[in-house]
Amino acid sequence: MSLYRDEGVVLRTQKLGEADRIITVLTKRTGKVRGVAKGVRKTMSRFGARLEPFTHVDLQLHEGRSLDVITQVETLRPYGEALVSDYPRYTAGTAMLETADRLTVGEKEPALRQFLLLVGGLRTLAEGTHEARLVLDAYFLRSLAVAGYAPALAECARCGAEAVRAFSIVSGGVVCGACRPAGAAVPAAETIALMIALLRGDWEAADASEPRNRTECSGLVAAYLQWHLEHGIRSLRHVEREVERETEREAGAARHP
Repeated sequence: MSLYRDEGVVLRTQKLGEADRIITVLTKRTGKVRGVAKGVRKTMSRFGARLEPFTHVDLQLHEGRSLDVITQVETLRPYGEALVSDYPRYTAGTAMLETADRLTVGEKEPALRQFLLLVGGLRTLAEGTHEARLVLDAYFLRSLAVAGYAPALAECARCGAEAVRAFSIVSGGVVCGACRPAGAAVPAAETIALMIALLRGDWEAADASEPRNRTECSGLVAAYLQWHLEHGIRSLRHVEREVERETEREAGAARHP
């Protein structure tokens, strides 16, 4: 068996037998890897706690026939420690991990840009410098762009006209009045501007956005992401519930200042 080393972020874990786990990791050089961590479910496991989702780790693995075997692991950054105590950030982080897993379909196919985006997104979430849903939407938009699915936001996705009127998921982004298909959403201009800011990393503009535009942006980005993935992101349900609760709190505060 060939031995190799890489760093990566733990995306998910699955039970295997009575004591082992299958660990799915998005690595920096190798891409997505599934490895067996033997004995990690035992009380005296040497590195079970280091192989939890959200953890940025340095790994050593042996190549196997179907699954590689994790022989060493060191924690580089335990992002989960900062996220588990804050529900909005935790649910946003969970949606990031699931999206990274879904967008990197093939195993052991290098995906450096997706890896760097995930690490950057988790680090920003853990630092708490920006609202969790803004960080998540920025991650969604950028990871889609890396995968080749960036939405058109400045010009009509169909004809290239600058006078955009609506947002059509099936058309690939904003569309003009002549190209607008039935059922296309008509978001506020400020919402499209927010999406552009998030895609470009303009945090000054994103942080200054209004709550109603953030809510509208989150709905459009989530729908666009799930349409391209062809299946729903399960963890997004928890994010959406949190957004709904926050919207209700904002509405209540507006009625009773």
